[in-house]
Amino acid sequence: MEIKKAEFIKSAVYENEYPKFNNITEFSFIGRSNVGKSSLINSLTKRKNLARTSKTPGRTQLINYFLINSKIHFVDLPGYGFAKVPQAVKKNWGKIIETYLTSERKKIVFLLLDLRRVPSNEDMEMLKWMEHFKIEYYIIFTKSDKLSNNEKFKQLKEIKKKLVFDNEDVFFYSSLKNTGREELLKFIEEKAQNYE
Repeated sequence: MEIKKAEFIKSAVYENEYPKFNNITEFSFIGRSNVGKSSLINSLTKRKNLARTSKTPGRTQLINYFLINSKIHFVDLPGYGFAKVPQAVKKNWGKIIETYLTSERKKIVFLLLDLRRVPSNEDMEMLKWMEHFKIEYYIIFTKSDKLSNNEKFKQLKEIKKKLVFDNEDVFFYSSLKNTGREELLKFIEEKAQNYE
């Protein structure tokens, strides 16, 4: 899939604010603050500042909608985890995410995990949560350029003590080098066609 057009549509909090596009498949990106959601969206679309990135974790506090090739949505969901924000704000983000994930939208969710870290309890809760609600999701390991092949092998061993998966069933991505971009776009294209 070649992305020829990518535009920011709107930010939303409540379900009645989501864009009113019928039959558009949404590909949503979720993960801990600072896992690289916005960078990944920018890398996929080859637009430097389409999704706002920040060195301060937890800047994405709304659901951000992007229209891709006038056909599908990319959805940047608020990050969870170690952002230095008040508990009340974190609780609110949780509600925003929950409302979106349990909505009737046609969606496929990509859970982003930092390859350098063993999944946190919050990551594991998110996985259980998506399985409980029977949400179709796939795992993307980000920041894959930060590890050598040897380190990657060791790290995957550690991660697999907590999480069960086959390497062929997950994606490895580097927004810095665009590694994994073609595979992920091909996958998104196939999924979008299946949903039409």
